[in-house]
Amino acid sequence: MTTVTLDTPRRALPPAGLFAVTVFASAALVFLVEPMVAKLVLPRLGGSPSVWNTSLAFFQVALVAGYGYAHALQRLRSLKAQALVHGAALLLAAIALPLRINELIGPPSSNHPTLWLLGVLTVSIGAPFAVLSATAPLVQAWHARTFGDREGSEPYVLYAASNLGSLLALLAYPLIVEPALTLHAQRLGWSGGYLAFVLLMAGLAITVIRAGEARGPIRPAAVEAPPIAWRERLIWVALAAIPSSLMLGVTTYITTDVASAPFLWVLPLALYLITFIIAFQAKPAIRSDLTLLLQAALVAICVALLPFHASPFALLLPVNLGAFFFTALMCHQTLVARRPPPERLTEFYFWMSLGGVIGGSFNAFLAPVIFDNVWEYPLVLVGASLLRPWGDWKIGVFTAAMLIMGVGAGVAMPILDTFVAPHVFARPVFAGFTQADLFDMGVKACLVFAIFAAYFVSRRALPFFAIILILWLGAEGAADHTSTDHTWRSFFGVLRQGETQVPALGGPTRMLSHGTTLHGAEALTPRWRCNPLVYYANSAPIGQVFLTERQGKPALRIGAVGLGTGSVAAYVRGADRLTFFEIDPLVIKISSDPNHFAYTTRCARGPVDYVLGDARLTLAQQPTGIFDILLIDAFSSDSVPTHLLTVQAVQGYLTHLKPDGVLILHLSNRNLDLNGPAMAVAKAAGGVALIQHYRPGPDTDRGGWPSPEDAVIIGKSRAALEPFVHDPRWKMASANGVRPWTDDYTNLFGALWRRFLQKLDPNSEG
Repeated sequence: MTTVTLDTPRRALPPAGLFAVTVFASAALVFLVEPMVAKLVLPRLGGSPSVWNTSLAFFQVALVAGYGYAHALQRLRSLKAQALVHGAALLLAAIALPLRINELIGPPSSNHPTLWLLGVLTVSIGAPFAVLSATAPLVQAWHARTFGDREGSEPYVLYAASNLGSLLALLAYPLIVEPALTLHAQRLGWSGGYLAFVLLMAGLAITVIRAGEARGPIRPAAVEAPPIAWRERLIWVALAAIPSSLMLGVTTYITTDVASAPFLWVLPLALYLITFIIAFQAKPAIRSDLTLLLQAALVAICVALLPFHASPFALLLPVNLGAFFFTALMCHQTLVARRPPPERLTEFYFWMSLGGVIGGSFNAFLAPVIFDNVWEYPLVLVGASLLRPWGDWKIGVFTAAMLIMGVGAGVAMPILDTFVAPHVFARPVFAGFTQADLFDMGVKACLVFAIFAAYFVSRRALPFFAIILILWLGAEGAADHTSTDHTWRSFFGVLRQGETQVPALGGPTRMLSHGTTLHGAEALTPRWRCNPLVYYANSAPIGQVFLTERQGKPALRIGAVGLGTGSVAAYVRGADRLTFFEIDPLVIKISSDPNHFAYTTRCARGPVDYVLGDARLTLAQQPTGIFDILLIDAFSSDSVPTHLLTVQAVQGYLTHLKPDGVLILHLSNRNLDLNGPAMAVAKAAGGVALIQHYRPGPDTDRGGWPSPEDAVIIGKSRAALEPFVHDPRWKMASANGVRPWTDDYTNLFGALWRRFLQKLDPNSEG
């Protein structure tokens, strides 16, 4: 409720900057610890991109708990009582320090990874995070009571300071903190920062209490602020939920196709915070009308390109981030325009944070259960169109024409794909263009027509929504050229089983994809049924190692990190034994069922067994010096679990090899150059390494359907690699100045940049 003071002599008011500094510091601590804790826990769950999304959803729940606590504190009329309670809460939460992953919950669970992760986060950081989150609304409430309407600026401006602190801390982590400090130093530094903040908060509380005592007693205002209608609260929740959901959706998209790492996590979250900063500015840097204009254009382009996974990542990344940014800004500017008077600010923040929890929880917890694919991201992006201005219900001739053209173009795409594509051939038609060229041009023309039509009707929400929805559905229909028989989804990603026709293999070939990357294939014709394909073909580097090792050893003990379809089981002879180390129980279920893939059941001649869990943890429990071959092939889509490619990881692998054993690192990746780090890691780990850049020709091992592959083999000594040293396909290579990755240091941005440069110069090698 509004408060006023009696006209009594009083001391000078507290400096307004002290409020801003306190809010800034708390926000910085909150957003430093988010990527820090997620990185600490990431290796325990195989580097899965879902670790960050689940962690972010947890932090949103902790945030709403903090905001609810700050709102409840306003029931205490005395600022002194509020300060004492908050001080006690800060000290009580400090019991969780120093920052660490609390082992109270026990070892990670591959069967229930979400519950394990939520439990670990709760006991490790839940209390400090929640009480820190309460600072922004609590300090703003103190500001409003201390300065009043006549003596200070609107307290909502402090929310911009809070988000500025959040943004700077978030950007500082991957750019400064992560490269410069080990994880141990990061944990201790953050814990010290928390204790320093307790002192800062105490100083602010003392200053505010003294100013309140000097101002005299506080009495209720004659007129209370009007209550907030439930309809308005629900609108606040919806406007906050959509940006939160989109943030997790676009994060999943980015981290699935590149890697799950802090420097990629922070991009969407940083943009999310920037939208808050702009929206809460007294004079927004981007006007709401410009926001609507850019949002319409980028969303139309984004939904048109989203299903076409083969599009250049350099195009898809800015388009998706741009569509997310301007949609979130549109929602947040609308939210700020509907904010209540300052005396209701803690309630406003509570409902806003609740909306964030609902949006984040939908993506992290509900969507994986109700969807077999990552449909939540495009669905929410399309649905957000309904939050645009609706305009009047009169539709002119131009708008009607654009609506018809946009819907027609969207509908035409799947029709062309279904009825025309099967009859399209690569024969020339005219001017050097083939039927296939003309067909692709027709589909692209439909996309362009629909995009322009959507943009021209964007002043009215319903026509814009209709075109965007049809455009997305049409693009999905036109982009899917592979028959998908089964789709599964788990904490560790989306798996798709489909079939395609490969004439060299006699026809139908079954494939397993994880995200956007093929992770194994099996020919269904009897002649080729047990022939290892793609990355594991006889002519490919992995196949070369298996065939070479089989020549000199009558019995092989084989370990493979990452199961996929189980293709390498086709190399197992009767005297051999193969153990797969796999973190996803769903992958084990699929690959061990002959109704899906038969490599591990019908093709392997010797025993095949499975160890469930993260390979760094489960391999450490194996006896030393037992493996003749140890294959590291644990990719999720093109995302790399970097903790499996560090000096400490490779040192661990080498201890489990026999003296003449061979470690294989499969490094094929569209977006990251991993060759330099791998060579640097091999040297730092005390091993000897060779590398092969395999590029099959048109007539190479046609029965193996091989694909391009980069692989590094490492031995304990040069003698272990003697069979490969004289093979011209394997070469010695330097790390080219790349620093070896460790458990405390990885540089994915450098790997991304090197791959970008290699695409500009295809003749260069990583």
